[in-house]
Amino acid sequence: MIRILAYSKSGELHEDLPLNEIKQKRSELAWYWVDFNKPTKKEAEELYQMGFHELAIQDCLHLQQRTKLDDYEDYHFFVLNAIDQKNLRPKEIDIFQHQQYVVTFHYKEQPEIDAVWDCMKKDSNAQSLGSRYICYKIMDKVADSFFPLAEKLEDRITAIGVRPEVTGRMQKQMNELFHIRRSLLRLRHVIWPFRDLVFRITQSEHLSGKGEERRYYMDVYDYLLKLSTMIDSSRDMTSDIRDNHISLNSNRMNSIMMTLTVITTIFMPLTFIAGIYGMNFEYMPELKWHYGYFFVLGCMFAISIGMFLWFKHKGWFFKE
Repeated sequence: MIRILAYSKSGELHEDLPLNEIKQKRSELAWYWVDFNKPTKKEAEELYQMGFHELAIQDCLHLQQRTKLDDYEDYHFFVLNAIDQKNLRPKEIDIFQHQQYVVTFHYKEQPEIDAVWDCMKKDSNAQSLGSRYICYKIMDKVADSFFPLAEKLEDRITAIGVRPEVTGRMQKQMNELFHIRRSLLRLRHVIWPFRDLVFRITQSEHLSGKGEERRYYMDVYDYLLKLSTMIDSSRDMTSDIRDNHISLNSNRMNSIMMTLTVITTIFMPLTFIAGIYGMNFEYMPELKWHYGYFFVLGCMFAISIGMFLWFKHKGWFFKE
């Protein structure tokens, strides 16, 4: 679908202009916005008719491109990546920005673009805002869409960090932790290039304009910088929790091995005594003794109790 939003120099809003009439009425328009929303193959070919460079058009038609900015003779070409709220996969947005117009191109639903579209229709000052402001609003909405995801992941990390580590649930918690780390990595791969792109815009008056316009882009950059800090902090938290889980698991394993070793050590002399008297030789003096059985049991009991008390005194029994 191709939709067009245009404001005439007299302040009149147009939403029904055919694409082939734009060039004819261009001199009458303050600015116009053409949005290629999930275009068909035939609709996508209209980009060639609008006079854009072939390389830029190829970037639009072949997904997935990295976030970037290309300068052409009289327009700028932006490639942005929003993020799918469900599976955290990037969704490409291509923007052609000219002094008089903006052309957006995307194969997937983009709530951020829809929100800016509605805003420009309702804003009473929309005629005076122009194409730079539309680009800023799109970038601003994309940046805002990252915050709920980053905060949700941060809350999940906090929940794991304060949750009691029950032995049977430790593996489940570790699996959840690694899933969160993968999600943070996906966010990082989208946000970092976007942040660098906006920083490049803020450093160029040719791209961001002067004064108030530049402040708008600086505000987006501040958002992305805060997001970067949040993601770095979250990744550090997952590393700390992972190390704590591993240390706790190692400590428990050491405790179990120590207890089993002590029990085995206590039974070693008892097994030795039982082995001697189980050999069934004919000439063993103790075999004929009337109280031999009770004496041997008493010795075995005394040895085991003595070793237990000695090991406990040495602190070889771990307490959970």
